Amino acid sequence: MTAVAEGLRDVVIGTSTICEVLPSGQLFYRGYNIHDLADHSSFEEVVYLLWHGRLPTLAQLERFKAQLQQEMAFAENVFPLLKLFPKSAPPMDALRTAVSALGMFDADNGIHTPEANLRKSIRLQAAMPVLVAAFERLRQGLEPIKPRPELGIAGNFLYMLRGEEADPLYTRTLDIDFILHADHEINASTFATRVTVATGADIYAGIVSGIGTLSGPKHGAAAEETMRMLLEIGDISQVDAYIRPRLTGEKRIPIPGFGHAVYRAPDPRAQHLREMSRKLGELHNNLKWFEMTTAIEKLVEELSNTPERLAAGKQPIYANVDCFSASCYYVMGFPVHLYTPLFAISRTAGWCAHMMEQIQHQKLIRPRAEYVGPHNLPYIPIAQRENGIH
Repeated sequence: MTAVAEGLRDVVIGTSTICEVLPSGQLFYRGYNIHDLADHSSFEEVVYLLWHGRLPTLAQLERFKAQLQQEMAFAENVFPLLKLFPKSAPPMDALRTAVSALGMFDADNGIHTPEANLRKSIRLQAAMPVLVAAFERLRQGLEPIKPRPELGIAGNFLYMLRGEEADPLYTRTLDIDFILHADHEINASTFATRVTVATGADIYAGIVSGIGTLSGPKHGAAAEETMRMLLEIGDISQVDAYIRPRLTGEKRIPIPGFGHAVYRAPDPRAQHLREMSRKLGELHNNLKWFEMTTAIEKLVEELSNTPERLAAGKQPIYANVDCFSASCYYVMGFPVHLYTPLFAISRTAGWCAHMMEQIQHQKLIRPRAEYVGPHNLPYIPIAQRENGIH
């Protein structure tokens, strides 16, 4: 057997044309730099790019947006089920179960042709914001709100959540956030989706795997943890007292929103949400959360990226995408429990792209484990076993 790589860290499981994440701090979707996409495109345009491998023409984009809009009503098939869920149910659990049930209403379920998988992907991407917004309203004792045909995915999510059209800055911030979270190569949830469909299971089963994996705090909860940290600190004057002991004690304590499994340079996504956090603060004439986050960022880098630590081979630490998404979400009024479902809405684009690619590969994913337990133990009849020793 080959050498053990715990957690499959840095193990290449196959080839892909979808996304490239470079340790040098660069990110590409289908060969396009994330900075260009965040600055100039829309989430719908990026979804088209991820699924088709090329940027759309204006006519193609308008047709694609119309398809997404038309399929938003598909999510209503499971509204009666959503109403049965306890209001206390974690939103990610509700989303996972709703998507699983939704698959039974899809006429293409179980059909694995490229055309059927694309149709299912469109329905799933359209359904995700509807389901998240609907369950949040139901938790509050309110009825779901139908989407508006003239709004995109980001704008419609805000509208379906609150019943009024959002400030344009909110819509653009969420659109950029969705672009930045749309894909990130073979992360834990994307790997789970690929493993699932590699067995011949349907895309709906893959999305359920992805949602379940993303719901784990080690993968999808960084923005939630970052915001809870900011709330606990409370004021910029308390940043040093909170952060410094965690990074200078006998054992360093990780700071939410910092560090990454691949990047050894600043996360290219962070700069865009840093700017949106600043703009949102200016919009409300309250830069508290932006200033607190930038103060934490400065101190974390100062204490983590010292010449001594770097010379000792320690990994440099920088703000990741979740560092500033937390303050963006909070200023826009999203409850903390919606931060991971927001992630799921955008990452559905990448999940579907990777599943469609994996299905074309037609290769079962079957890794190995190195057994390190005992061998050749004698079997002792149950009557002769005592005190758990056998």
